Amino acid sequence: MSGMADPPKAGAGPISRARLDRGRGALGPALELVHTGRAPTRAVLTAELGVTRATAGAVAAELEALGLIRVDARPSAPAGSQGRPSHRLAVAEDGPVALAAQVHTDGFRAALVGLGGRIVATTPGCETVDADPAKVLGAVVEAGADLLRATGRRCVGAGLAVPSAVAEPDGLALNPLHLAWPAGEPVRGIFADLVHAAGITGPAFAGNDVNLAALAEHRHGAGRGARHLLCVATGHRGVGGALVLDGRLHTGSSGLALEVGHLTVNPEGRVCHCGSRGCLDVEADPLALLMEAGLAPGPEASLLAHADDLLRTRYAEPAVRAAAETLIDRLGLGLAGLVNILNPDRVILGGLHRSLLNADPERLRAVVAERSLWGQSGSVPILPCTLDHDSLVGAAELAWQPVLDDPLAALR
Repeated sequence: MSGMADPPKAGAGPISRARLDRGRGALGPALELVHTGRAPTRAVLTAELGVTRATAGAVAAELEALGLIRVDARPSAPAGSQGRPSHRLAVAEDGPVALAAQVHTDGFRAALVGLGGRIVATTPGCETVDADPAKVLGAVVEAGADLLRATGRRCVGAGLAVPSAVAEPDGLALNPLHLAWPAGEPVRGIFADLVHAAGITGPAFAGNDVNLAALAEHRHGAGRGARHLLCVATGHRGVGGALVLDGRLHTGSSGLALEVGHLTVNPEGRVCHCGSRGCLDVEADPLALLMEAGLAPGPEASLLAHADDLLRTRYAEPAVRAAAETLIDRLGLGLAGLVNILNPDRVILGGLHRSLLNADPERLRAVVAERSLWGQSGSVPILPCTLDHDSLVGAAELAWQPVLDDPLAALR
């Protein structure tokens, strides 16, 4: 079969080749099952794919030959188990990587991310963001290229997370409200040109940072197993939201869905960058917490780090607790409206919202239950995000998707 990797040596005769031919369409689904941890053994893979054991074995062997997974042919059987143990499957630790990049109001970072959402290498976070997107993206791509040279890894592509809605099909950053970038910058095109100029192979993508965090959490973190997953999170500034439906991001007709930061939660509140007043974006982000507590942000740390540290070390102080309760109530009001409209089966919170949930989970859940119809009739689980650098991992998921769709075509 043209473009196929060499079949495994053991049993590589006509029968094995025929099985592999039949299983070629299962390569992508099989890789996704291993990638997301849903097929830890060949027996589970066989059941999930609905194929014969022999075909599942041929598919696993081909993915191993492509350098994407490892098959442990001699696993130890669990104590007390009967019968022959199934071969264990895992992503290849020394396999290809995706270049992931993230830009936020307090800096940018590059990383290499392997299958399984595993961060292989990362650069120190830069703390300044130029008003020229090309300069910022050039710096982050250069940092990523340095990582690739240092590790010698094969790169399947690149993904970029930005704090803005990214309109499709042109990849325009329409509302980078907390950056000094002009609205409508073609960030995906700029990023792709810089990636290819640096000699990095594979396609390049760009997306909203909270969308990508939700995608990463759904595949590798707190959102695993949810069919209708709502993610709401603070960045270093502002608030974003995302919805994952049956494993796919819901981005709307042109990539602009779930701009939850512009829900009004305090009609007499602060003026928002969008021109409205009292939006979640300015009533429940790190700067809002500091302002409610009567504190000025310091230059020594990012706003998000400062706000998180405040909740962690000074929550017992009356002013800090009162500020946190105010933000929890506003966040709960916004979440209740979203639950009423979207009816998710799970809600996950990231950034400062994760810290607010951890500080007083009963209060937040009570506000959502009291204000939402579905919350009253049945509790909606509200959980903290669990991944470090989830937007970076999500950016890598964009680059990995063509490989998950068709490993042979992507790696040919």
